[in-house]
Amino acid sequence: MSGKLIIRGAREHNLKNIDLDLEKDSLIVISGLSGSGKSSLAFDTIFAEGQRRYVESLSSYARQFLGRIEKPDVDLIEGLSPAIAIEQKSGHNNPRSTVGTVTEIYDYYRLLWARIGKAHCPVCGRELAEQSIDRIIETVYSNPEGTRLMVWAPVVIGRKGEFKKVFSDAEASGYRKIRVDGKDYEVAEPPVLEKNVKHTISVLVDRIILRASERSRLAASIETAEEITDGLVEITILSDGGESTELYSRKNSCPVCGITLPELQPRLFSFNNPFGACPDCNGLGTKTDFDPDKIIPDMGKSYLDGGIMGQNPEAAYSREPFNALAKAMNFDLATPLGKLPGEVLHAILYGSGPGVRVEYTRKNLEGALVLHTKFSGVIPEFKRRMAQTFSPQIRAWLQGFCTETVCDSCHGKRLRPEALAVTVGGKNIIEMTALSVKESVRFFDELQLTETEEKIARQVLKEIKARLRFLSNVGLEYLTLDRASGTLSGGEAQRIRLATQIGSALTGVLYVMDEPSIGLHQRDNQKLIATMKELRDLGNTVIVVEHDEETIRSADYVVDLGPGAGVGGGFVTAKGTPDEIASNPDSITGLFLSGKESIPVPAERRKGTGKAIKVYGAKKNNLKSIDVEIPLGKLVVLTGVSGSGKSTLLNEVVLPAVKRI
Repeated sequence: MSGKLIIRGAREHNLKNIDLDLEKDSLIVISGLSGSGKSSLAFDTIFAEGQRRYVESLSSYARQFLGRIEKPDVDLIEGLSPAIAIEQKSGHNNPRSTVGTVTEIYDYYRLLWARIGKAHCPVCGRELAEQSIDRIIETVYSNPEGTRLMVWAPVVIGRKGEFKKVFSDAEASGYRKIRVDGKDYEVAEPPVLEKNVKHTISVLVDRIILRASERSRLAASIETAEEITDGLVEITILSDGGESTELYSRKNSCPVCGITLPELQPRLFSFNNPFGACPDCNGLGTKTDFDPDKIIPDMGKSYLDGGIMGQNPEAAYSREPFNALAKAMNFDLATPLGKLPGEVLHAILYGSGPGVRVEYTRKNLEGALVLHTKFSGVIPEFKRRMAQTFSPQIRAWLQGFCTETVCDSCHGKRLRPEALAVTVGGKNIIEMTALSVKESVRFFDELQLTETEEKIARQVLKEIKARLRFLSNVGLEYLTLDRASGTLSGGEAQRIRLATQIGSALTGVLYVMDEPSIGLHQRDNQKLIATMKELRDLGNTVIVVEHDEETIRSADYVVDLGPGAGVGGGFVTAKGTPDEIASNPDSITGLFLSGKESIPVPAERRKGTGKAIKVYGAKKNNLKSIDVEIPLGKLVVLTGVSGSGKSTLLNEVVLPAVKRI
């Protein structure tokens, strides 16, 4: 009894009171016509009941956040294991989500680069060496004699917490001043910190006036700070123009440029963490900004003709500032925008400079109010409205004037320069994610490490290679780890989740899959089937909703639903091994498996219209400047192995071009 999954009286949707006894720890395929009830049985009955029982097993406190799950229409299910669904749905739409982050391979990359990465200067490129106390002193003494300076011990850098113990330890050690998030406090009266906000805390070790006689005192203070922080010290130089603070470290310092890299930690290589993300694009790799070409789509129109989008020249409140600007800069609002001087067009878009002030009248409850100010500019005004509006409609309207461009600072690499300057095997972490899975496997197989590096990285490399192998085994060796998960097809996203589950090595689990062969070329089908069998051999039950002949023939057990779709379906027309299904005359699937039924090949092909869509030099994504001719009036099929560029050609080249016609 314990070795079977027993289902009695399944009536969910169009199922007709189905009874089934399914062997656990086996590969089970549910086949049948589209609409015959396959998903109703696999997902809406078996998986839904597994999820419901899991939620019911949680505490009442946890259940209030998960909501109530309705019991499926079934009399009895016994022998049910914890269930995981791997469905046909697209991946994450989060722009920060990539193949690497979804599969957790990028997390292991971050750990590897933090532990055995070679740091280089982001300016001159030379490998960084440890910075001794003598070197720090020489750098400090390059300032004029008499310069006032402070020596700080940065005990906390960008970490969450209240840090009460840090404050009490500093007071117990005799220190009097601390700097918290850029503000100075007495150690005896520290601020109350929010524990969920990241903070930076430094302890003042010494105040020194730079003289030759103070050299030994400075050395002792630096040594004290490094002992407190395990190698870090901050030196603040005070001058009439303010103060400047430099971070020094015994590690990762450039002897030529004087640049010090922060300690190599996994968070330094995360574009989802402020510590490692590019500060300009916040780790997105792209920046969205208002596009002048979208705001002024037709340079042949004037302002009065409606040439500036989002402006109403017929409304006095909108026209008055433009009238004032035209008067101040001596131009006519009826002049086509393309014929205006460059400085005028710049003032319209970005605002008038300090030398150009405009005067116009605004009416309020007290009467007319004369304003003397500068013209704010269309784009700054749009930015203000974007920041202040609570209306989704207004926000969507304003976003219509925006364009996404590659970040100028990181050039789409998402990380700050310090992280990009760390390499393993001559490549930084972003260069590695740009390689395909196949190329990544070859890179790590050929990676040469020292004996010490080998000991440090052995376990991390084992996990990386295993996960890359899982992706390759499900036919995804062509994907790059920096591929945005939102651009994956449903089949690709499903196979990534499948590979991730294999990597977790769970046993005693019920996996329910929805046509995993979709989007996969027949060349790679055996890899997918071998992966599902590997899941089964780990001690799991695998239930697959599938039409693919090769998958059905590879199953341990087949349940065929039918005989029709909708109200005509919901019956078990056949069940058993693939051979038993093929010999059952009541099974439509069996008739095709046995060859008694087949899809006839047309004797004649349609001639079409004689016209064609012609594409020249298509270079999108992996397309290699190809020329394609697609005849019209025919059923045209684009084929090729997974990742060969089919979807790119159709969806990103042909379709946008046709829409513009």
